Amino acid sequence: MNRIIEKSLALFITGAGVLGCTPENNEPQRPNILFIFSDDHATHAIGAYGPKHNNPELHKLVQTPHLDRLAQEGMLFTNVFCGNSICGPSRATILTGKHSHLNGMLNNDTIFNGAQQTFPKLLQDGGYETAWIGKWHLFSDPTGFDHWQILDNPGQQGTYYNPILGSPDGEEKVTGHTATIITDRAINWLKSQRDEGKPFFLAYSHKTPHREWVPGPEEYDLYKNTDIPVPTNFYDDYSTRSSALKEQEMEIATHMNEQDLKLTAPGYLNEEQLVQFRDAYDQENSDFKDANLSGNELAEWKYQRYVKDYLRSVTSMDKEIGRMLQYLEESGLAENTIVVYSSDQGFYLGDHGWFDKRWMYEESLRMPLIVRWPDVTPAASTNDAIIQNTDYAATFLDLANITIPGDIQGKSIVPLLKNGSPENWRDVAYYHYYAWPDWHMVQPHYGIRGDRYKLIHFYTTDEWELFDLENDPDEMQNEYLNPDYTDIVKAMTERLEQERIAMSDTVELKATSNYHR
Repeated sequence: MNRIIEKSLALFITGAGVLGCTPENNEPQRPNILFIFSDDHATHAIGAYGPKHNNPELHKLVQTPHLDRLAQEGMLFTNVFCGNSICGPSRATILTGKHSHLNGMLNNDTIFNGAQQTFPKLLQDGGYETAWIGKWHLFSDPTGFDHWQILDNPGQQGTYYNPILGSPDGEEKVTGHTATIITDRAINWLKSQRDEGKPFFLAYSHKTPHREWVPGPEEYDLYKNTDIPVPTNFYDDYSTRSSALKEQEMEIATHMNEQDLKLTAPGYLNEEQLVQFRDAYDQENSDFKDANLSGNELAEWKYQRYVKDYLRSVTSMDKEIGRMLQYLEESGLAENTIVVYSSDQGFYLGDHGWFDKRWMYEESLRMPLIVRWPDVTPAASTNDAIIQNTDYAATFLDLANITIPGDIQGKSIVPLLKNGSPENWRDVAYYHYYAWPDWHMVQPHYGIRGDRYKLIHFYTTDEWELFDLENDPDEMQNEYLNPDYTDIVKAMTERLEQERIAMSDTVELKATSNYHR
């Protein structure tokens, strides 16, 4: 049989057909959905997002060609916000379409209740085959998935090399770089394990770039002879803002450990990997010790080491994402597969002198979101509507033409993907962080973020912050007590109370302190 005819016939039969309809009932064919998901990926570490106010040259150094390509072929969302900037809670919100206080996952000490309604279960009920491969970090076995393989020990964080994968069949230790392993397993599922008679939803979920940022072996030398620009607010003294900022433990200058800084090697490397690691870092580490740095010089050395490893790790992941996109093209799946890229929250890359997340400030509040929907989403388009991670569940269901339950708090962004401007879209994002005391010592707070203004309430100390994001995009000046903003404070305070009630949030819940990251 002619190869072109053979391939076309196979695609038609398996549900990726050129006619775009199912053979059984001649109805339009539902798309496959590939959800590429990462951990702690800041938008300013994606080239497509462009320059950032406090570090305008950084994006020129970021090497994410495959994510940039995805943005060129689809839609990039510029105002996407999480409701609780910490790994497990954001993931629970994405699965359920509900904020933390309703899905029960307040912090990383909580075990996610997998018995509750989630969008993968609804996709299954609607005829989709579902899979989750990679980082999970919800401490209970995945439910609603026909297939799953997740990073297991330690603490479901996994390791950057030689991870342990858990599945219904037990645990398996695999040798190699984790981003590559996750990609291998995801492609293998697409190639040989799924039911080709059904549309699929695959969550292809990376550990990268979570702490402690160990790149793949080919990226160790990236940025070797490059100085990464230091953010203009790297030496922020937190004046005018809440006392909570002075209690945090996430400063690059003082709170990074030797493993973060690659002064010691991870214990999970095998002999060959350890040689590669030492070749990459030993000389620099020796020079560092000989220099005996202190003060700002020491802080900026730590910044360079941290940010280079973070960006190297991102590039290692981006390369694997490129391999996945290439497989979609080569297999013929690309034409009927919606590709969604996002991360559970953002991250600080020296902004305010910090690493990590948790705060309602822009760098950790923001999530990347890029969607490629062939023949629907305009190429190289952007959208600045206020999106929340509560919207993901509704969106996935809508893409699959499945009814969205009324108790989901989010809204489908499908109208936005079709380049529409739906009426009555939200004008603020709602946020509530609970984990106290916990890693990095960030006080509980809640608030709203609108197009221009942001209001935050640290309710355990009864301190308030108002930021004018148009005049102060780096959030250096708290305007809450500024008489010029009295009317804005009043309006935003009233709006926050309205949103709290609308979200059914009591603001009475307190987190535990078992110190899981």
